[in-house]
Amino acid sequence: MSDQESNITKLEEELAHVILANEELSNELIHCFNRIEQLERRVAMLESRFSSLEDNIDAPLPNEKPPHW
Repeated sequence: MSDQESNITKLEEELAHVILANEELSNELIHCFNRIEQLERRVAMLESRFSSLEDNIDAPLPNEKPPHW
């Protein structure tokens, strides 16, 4: 095998590794994006619930000492 063929083989191997790494990173990015979307939906739901709880409070809670005092 000549030096040129050896260099081409080496470049092909390195390219295969780069392609594999790129696919793995793409899959991880998709996973992270989906997780972020899920968390954003949960935060929005919790904000909505918290807001509705705030709206249902008529008066401030009395400042009482805890029962163990």
